This record gives sequence, C-alpha cells and structure tokens, in this order.
Amino acid sequence: MKVMRLIVALILLMSATQPVQAHRFAPSLLQITQIGQDKFNLVWKTPVQTTSNIALEPTWPDTCAIENPSPVQLEGTGKVSMVQLNCSGLGDDGLVGETIGISGLGANQASAMVMITLLDGRSYQQVLNADQSEFVVPQESSAGEVVTDYTWLGMEHIWGGIDHLLFVFGLLLLVGGGTRLLWTITAFTIGHSITLSLVTLGFFDYPVALVEFTIALSIFVLAVELTRKARNDLLWRHPWWLAGGFGLLHGMGFAGALAETGLPQGNVPLALLFFNVGIELGQIAFIVLVLLVWFVLRKPLAEYQERLLPVPIYILGVLSAMWCIERALEVVFV
Repeated sequence: MKVMRLIVALILLMSATQPVQAHRFAPSLLQITQIGQDKFNLVWKTPVQTTSNIALEPTWPDTCAIENPSPVQLEGTGKVSMVQLNCSGLGDDGLVGETIGISGLGANQASAMVMITLLDGRSYQQVLNADQSEFVVPQESSAGEVVTDYTWLGMEHIWGGIDHLLFVFGLLLLVGGGTRLLWTITAFTIGHSITLSLVTLGFFDYPVALVEFTIALSIFVLAVELTRKARNDLLWRHPWWLAGGFGLLHGMGFAGALAETGLPQGNVPLALLFFNVGIELGQIAFIVLVLLVWFVLRKPLAEYQERLLPVPIYILGVLSAMWCIERALEVVFV
C-alpha cells in the first residue's frame, strides 16, 4: 500500500492549500415560530466568518413588517439576530403558501436550514442552497423531506471541513485496505454514532472547546503512531480500538454541529438517523474517491513513491498540531 500513501499525500497537499477551517461551522439556521395569529418570532443564526462580502440574509413575504429587532449577538463561531414579524397582510393560512428564502447562498457557497413552527403544531424544515435559495411553505410537511434534508446535511457536514476527513486519511494510512480497513472504519462509525445519538437526545452534555481540542489531539496521536517503525504492538494489530475510541470524541463534534443546526421536534429520531446516514455516505464516498485515485495514479507515480511517502504523515502532524494549539488556547481563555 505504499502507492496508496502517495495518493493520500497528494490529496492532503491539496487540502492544505485551503483555509484551515477544520470543521468548525454548521450551516446557517433560520427559525420561524408563530406566536399569534399574525405574529412570528424569527431567529437567524449564521457563521461570523464568510467567503464573500455579500451577506447572508433571510427573506420573507413583503407584507410582513419587522418589529422589536434585537442587537446581533455573538454565539461561539456564529452570530445570532432576533426579530418579530407582523404579517397581518397575509390571509387566514398565514405563512402557508408563502415564500421564505435566504439571499447570498450562491455567493458564499453556503447552505441554510429553515425551520418553521405554526400555532396548530405543524412544522416544516427545508435545506436551502445555491441551487434552491427559497421555498414555498406547504400545507403539510412530510417525513420524506426530513430524510432528504438531514441526509444532505450529514454529507455536507463530513465534507465541509477537513479534521474528520484527516482522521479517516490517517486510518487509511494505518491499516491499508482489505478487511482491516473494513473493521477499522466500522469501529469508527460505531463510536461516533453512539455519542452523536446520546448527546443529541440529551443524555449528557460536554464542554465543546475541550472536545474540539481532543478531536485535534486524536489526529495528532494518529500521526505520531504513523511515524513509528515498529508495527507489531497491540495498536497496530488491532487498530479498531483506536478508531472506535476516538470515534466517540468525533461523534460529540458531529452532535455539536447538529445542535447548532436544530432538529424538527416532531421527527427527532428520523432526523438524527438520517443525519448519521448522511455522515456515513459522505465518509464512504471519501474513501472510495481515495481508492479510485490510487487505482488511476499508482503506476505513473510509482518511481516517486519513496520520496513522497513521508509527506502525508508530516501534513497530518503539522495541521493537527496547529489545531491543538489553537483549540487549547480556546479552552484556556474562552
């Protein structure tokens, strides 16, 4: 699997040229809650850091007027604003049949979750992105929308940063292919699925900054293990214990992003299940991509493999060390 490591090196080099975001941001969230016949509370959460000068802004029917706006507040890596909408110009159905949207999604290459709760208990959720920046509130919500939206959010989350993907890279370097890869990735999946579910369902809480630090530390530990020449110890023979243990930490990171995005109160188990399914699909797609690139380039790059073999481990170690320092400062000073 030496050539496999070479391919991973090239992909890591491309990843390293991108801003070091490391999976810190969830999609923007627009929550609209009906509090009276014509009154709606609106909460808008969006990342402080954007990729464009064009702001992300929610849009609503022209007949709705803003009342009681509150100052923008910082909340972690995001900012939160709250307003009240007076939609007395709408008909008896309120927002049903009206268009809600988010402007600036295309320019920022971003997505946003819209969640609407009406007085009669009906609730709706919709993921908006550059291809679909608005939607019409339907008469009834469907379970199919929850399945589609949260599967997409899970896939977007695993692909949206590089820290979890770097850990998967490291596992590929550690175990190569075959059944060892299958068992190791399965252990990682079981680990993060357990903590993702427990945290999301409210069984326990955790210090976010500390968990983010330990996620970075898990990648650094993996990089250190990859530098070792002796590969006959328990960890090298049974890497699934390492993958499963650190998977518990990564699951807390997934849960934090899901908490920021929000869950539909009427379909929490379904949304949780398919958010996790989306993560797994994204993870599998990433592994398949690496294997395909390895299959295509293994022969043309064979003569360079000895010189390039250390590169992925160095990149893994340097990036994770940077994140450890950054996140340790957050633990101490935030």
